[in-house]
Amino acid sequence: TLDRPDLLKEGEVVTVVINSEDNMPLSVEMPASVVLEVTATEPGVKGNTATNATKPATVETGARVNVPLFINEGDKIKIDTEKGNYQERVKE
Repeated sequence: TLDRPDLLKEGEVVTVVINSEDNMPLSVEMPASVVLEVTATEPGVKGNTATNATKPATVETGARVNVPLFINEGDKIKIDTEKGNYQERVKE
């Protein structure tokens, strides 16, 4: 289902299930996770890689996600689209 549409970027691929009898959509399925850039958050704190402490961050779609303290603006992060949870930092 489309639980977190605020995590979708324009052009993102979703799966639409259609009723074969009337061609009406039955459901829309998002990818299991998305990679988005952090556009706003407090500065990261070095050494805080092993704690469970988090801080709020805004990603490029405008969605807000709690992230670990070491995440900075400009970092790309992987987010679970079902729960809207941070999964990991993505290095490119």
